[in-house]
Amino acid sequence: MSDETTNGAIAPAAAEEQGATFSVEKIYTRDVSFEAPNAPVVFSEQGQPDLQMNLNQRVGQVAENAYEVVLGVTLTCTLNGKTAYLAEVQQAGVFGLSGFDAASLDAMLGSHCPSILYPYARQAISELINGGGFPPFYLQPINFDALYAEGLRQRATQGEGTALESGTETAGNA
Repeated sequence: MSDETTNGAIAPAAAEEQGATFSVEKIYTRDVSFEAPNAPVVFSEQGQPDLQMNLNQRVGQVAENAYEVVLGVTLTCTLNGKTAYLAEVQQAGVFGLSGFDAASLDAMLGSHCPSILYPYARQAISELINGGGFPPFYLQPINFDALYAEGLRQRATQGEGTALESGTETAGNA
């Protein structure tokens, strides 16, 4: 099998051929917040809601070959200039990674691990919004390979190191 890449990220199968190992040790919710500052008045407001989404990611090494990845998702809904709700989730996981070269490790932590965490964060956000009395809302899938590749391009332009070395965060709006 050839060393395949996906949008700049090393494919997990290619890394496994080189004797690298990956495991999900633990997935957990690190922090959750929901605010509806203008309730109950906002429930009777008419108009088109404006949704703003922010993603961020932190990576830290917790032990030899063990890394904590925290995916933060913040969704803010405004209606007629007033905040209807703010839902925030920090979904985390501890991942075991060994035998990866620096570039492959960075790709796994920057793309593969957030892809595993996102469905959990997505579900938590949906439940918070519904539990807050608002209509159901489901976040669209996100291509973390493309986000990671864009981050690589930006870091190359700025002359920075890997996400793990520099401790950078990925942010975006939807």
